[in-house]
Amino acid sequence: MKLGEALARRSDVQTRIAQVRDRLAATALVQEGDEPPEPSEALLRELDALLDELRDLVVAVNRTNAATQLPSGATLTEALAHRDVLGMRHGTLNAIVAATAQAQARYSRSEIRIVRTVDVAALRRAADEAAKERRELDAEIQQVNWTVEVMEDG
Repeated sequence: MKLGEALARRSDVQTRIAQVRDRLAATALVQEGDEPPEPSEALLRELDALLDELRDLVVAVNRTNAATQLPSGATLTEALAHRDVLGMRHGTLNAIVAATAQAQARYSRSEIRIVRTVDVAALRRAADEAAKERRELDAEIQQVNWTVEVMEDG
């Protein structure tokens, strides 16, 4: 199975776990004399099977990410961490730019004047560069995800 397929499967299993959790919650309490909509024992068995599958997928994906190198030489694990940090950098810089873009209204000359302490244009360029680097890295990660096989066993 390709890594991209395993990631899609992991997402599907996580969704199914949430659905089973909700179904279990609906069967946990019923009015005296009523039957639950589904037998909780069967749902618990389904939950256990899904959790086991999720564990196996997470282990296989993590093992594969740690062992697979991108053309740049970084492992997928390193690239994923770098991508996350670039996203945080981009978001933070954009938040700073947005905070400085708010117009400061003064009603008279005696009111306190608010001034910017940062170079907004430089921050926008840095945010744009972080976004561009993140997009390029993400494309490289996605390409590898659909070419590398998942490492099933240690």
